[in-house]
Amino acid sequence: MYDKYVYFAIAAFLAELSVLSKFFPFFLLTLTYLYVLYKYKRFNNQQLLFLMAIVFIFFFAGHSAVIKNKTKIPESETAFLLEYTQDPKIDGDLLQVQAFEKRYKEKILIRYYIQTEQEKNLLHSKSFYGYKCKASGTLEKPKVAKNPNGFNYRNYLSAKEIFWIVEIQGSPLQNCAPVHQSATVIIKQLRFMGEHYLEKHFPLEIASLSSALIFGDRSMLDSQLLGDYQQTGIVHLLAISGLHVSLLIGMVFYMGIRIGLTRQFMLNFLLIVIPIYVILTGASPSVIRAALMILLILITDKWKGSIKLLPIDAISLAFMLYIFFSPLVLFDIGFQLSFSVSFVIILSSSSILKGYLTNWAQMLVTSVISQLAALPFILYHYFGMSMIGIFANMLYIPLFSFVYLPGLYLLFFIQLIFYHTPSFLISLFLLIINFFNHLIGIMADFSIISFVPGRPNLFLLIIYILILFRIFCIWESKPTFKRNAQLISITIVLFIFQPFWNLLNPFGEVTMIDVGQGDSILLHFPHNSGTYLIDTGGTMQFTEESWKEKGKPYEVGRDVVVPFLKGKGITKIDKLILTHGDMDHIGGAFSILKEIKVNQILMPSVRDPSDTESAIVSLAKQKGIPVIKVSNGSHWNSGDNEFYILSPENNFEGERNRGSISIIAQIRGASWFFGGDIDQEGEKAILKNYPHLKIDVLKAGHHGSRTSSAESFIHQTKPSIALISAGEHNRFGHPHQEVLERLRAANITIYRTDIQGAITYRFYQRKGTFSTYLP
Repeated sequence: MYDKYVYFAIAAFLAELSVLSKFFPFFLLTLTYLYVLYKYKRFNNQQLLFLMAIVFIFFFAGHSAVIKNKTKIPESETAFLLEYTQDPKIDGDLLQVQAFEKRYKEKILIRYYIQTEQEKNLLHSKSFYGYKCKASGTLEKPKVAKNPNGFNYRNYLSAKEIFWIVEIQGSPLQNCAPVHQSATVIIKQLRFMGEHYLEKHFPLEIASLSSALIFGDRSMLDSQLLGDYQQTGIVHLLAISGLHVSLLIGMVFYMGIRIGLTRQFMLNFLLIVIPIYVILTGASPSVIRAALMILLILITDKWKGSIKLLPIDAISLAFMLYIFFSPLVLFDIGFQLSFSVSFVIILSSSSILKGYLTNWAQMLVTSVISQLAALPFILYHYFGMSMIGIFANMLYIPLFSFVYLPGLYLLFFIQLIFYHTPSFLISLFLLIINFFNHLIGIMADFSIISFVPGRPNLFLLIIYILILFRIFCIWESKPTFKRNAQLISITIVLFIFQPFWNLLNPFGEVTMIDVGQGDSILLHFPHNSGTYLIDTGGTMQFTEESWKEKGKPYEVGRDVVVPFLKGKGITKIDKLILTHGDMDHIGGAFSILKEIKVNQILMPSVRDPSDTESAIVSLAKQKGIPVIKVSNGSHWNSGDNEFYILSPENNFEGERNRGSISIIAQIRGASWFFGGDIDQEGEKAILKNYPHLKIDVLKAGHHGSRTSSAESFIHQTKPSIALISAGEHNRFGHPHQEVLERLRAANITIYRTDIQGAITYRFYQRKGTFSTYLP
């Protein structure tokens, strides 16, 4: 039954997805798949019976995982008995560590804010393994996504069987007692000691890269460098990949044979060492995949070939074993990329790769195959990919495989054995690492060749998979002019069909993005005929002691608004409208200007712009983006949509909120008022200049503060809908109860981002409906 395991793996995959995801479509797909195998692959009755058994086994494995994947800890619990199961992650003054609650037998995430720099240094150097600790704290549910395409931390942790974050009140290592250490804990201790040994004896550039490639820990890497690797699509090289594992195991096996050890001894040795190596490197999905495949091949080799196992069989069996014991790993991006790329490369090796004779040609083709295989998953999780990744992989895969990996292992063992590493080796590696780090930074800036169509839905994902399947089928046929023309044509279709689908979309939207305590509103018109962004949100940055500073502080423009836009396939903004100079309205503009093409910026005509406004103008000038200062009387049209600036007056001088750009927008027959943080005095001035102003939808001023949305303004403009953008549990008490009562008294429907997340008005022609991201 060899070379049939791949069909069983697909059946197992579909069976589990029907439980873990959407039952009806995947169950229907499973039945269709079984019929196709019966009809076209001529599976006999025995094989079909085995297939159906696989479907039932994996269906119930997934069902069991769903049933078990719930918390047992009551929400009122405040006392915990902990055993730490991972190394702590310390970022600034925040420590997070995964622990096992011994009484409830459940994983939880511990969060602790470090009090002093001395305590931070102590916790950083201290191993958390081998202790049972008592702690008290409060349970908190992980954050959910509050915007479309946002990162759902609760789902992410739930897939790892973690349901609670516990913010503890004292140090995580107080009230601890030593316990007997299992073999697994001893190996984790060795990992911890190894990482700290690297940090102590090597420069940070070498130590951080060594920690990633030897122990599978990227926490020491600079956040900007890590972002550059992600931007260019080669971040997988910073994880211990299957290629790394195979190279390392191959070197160990070869060295053992060369020093005179028998083949049988080396096989037995590797069968023991590989599971230890998996734990020592952090047990990432790529390492587990490679280890399972190698173990299966070694086991069959020990049986003297009585079982024939092809590479495709090995990866299929490894896939089935993995998802049987850990069904929820199907949602892990590392698992998805590792198996999808490996599957496709193995399948292509005997049909596509053999047609290319030179090493460089095979390397280029392998890089292209890897990028194509990963494309659906990358688009779903990251909304786009850098096309420079193909060439970056060609350059950096050999660098990592034949320079970094053996070289950094060599440095590590030289230091371990001789307690000293020659300075010329340190200098050489620093030179190489710094050069290629600088180069990857340059490549990351080539955003012009990025492909960002947005997150595909299930229907579009299926189309991507079908097109990719067709590409590989054509590619493996005999090279002819007709074949090459077909290959080029269908590849073009692969990269234009979703942008074309977006262009055909007849629906428009107005979305108030949940940016916490701030404002950001997207206006996107049908058929991609116009895209405006009113404000960008922003994060106040406070001066901290250096030891408290985060490696990559949260920034709402980069972490919320840009992913929201890219998730919709928006890579160009026609007008970026910045209503006034407060950080919570325009602080995210710097990330927008870096990541998204902006054609024009509108800012209020004020006598004294804020420092942030001046910095944005300076950045816009560098990028050649025109900045237009607008005041009352300015107007423009976009198709049949009309926009009028009602305030401020030209060269406004006064309170900054009062000088906000206020816009009345006629969007498909509905009248919208966007007024930034305009206060009641500003509202009075608008009513004085426009006494007959009527509004359908009011964006409540200043996040629902009592200083805005005056009763007279509401009474005269008569809105039926009010939108309030405010941060959840914000310290300002927005929206104010007095404002809410005013709006309710006027029978106005209220939508709030702090409670309901992003608020979207989706319209077609002159009709539309409001919806909220959270129920």
